Amino acid sequence: MTSPTPAARIGLISDTHNLVRPEALQYLAGCDAIIHAGDICNPAVLDALARIAPVTAVRGNNDTGDWAAALPTHASLTVQQVTILVVHDIADVGADPRSKGIGVVVTGHSHKPSISERDGVLFINPGSAGPRRFKLPISAGMLIVEGARATARFDSLLA
Repeated sequence: MTSPTPAARIGLISDTHNLVRPEALQYLAGCDAIIHAGDICNPAVLDALARIAPVTAVRGNNDTGDWAAALPTHASLTVQQVTILVVHDIADVGADPRSKGIGVVVTGHSHKPSISERDGVLFINPGSAGPRRFKLPISAGMLIVEGARATARFDSLLA
């Protein structure tokens, strides 16, 4: 009898805007991988995250310069049996991601944390882990993948 594959913990972060909060690094500690959904603003942010786990990152509308030009606007990765699409702005997802085999879409841009399911696709925005904007929370998220099943949550990083 084979043992089941352990669940994969994927840390979700977005809109850091050049701020690497210690609370974010602590939240992401122990992840198997990290997804950054854009508006990084400085490659040092990605370097700090990469010390925790492998990072998949996309370019946001505030990411400029040569380092940012090297980042894709869309990225996908497969974790166990779940394909994840990462884009900064939900408007760039395109029609019917499910028909392309996408099970999870991770976005940023709005700074508003949200989790919803549409047509069998899990949509997650971990919110912003960067400077506070308006009265929105400072947050990050966690995606748990077990085989073909994915669940997500977001958590406030500051009390």
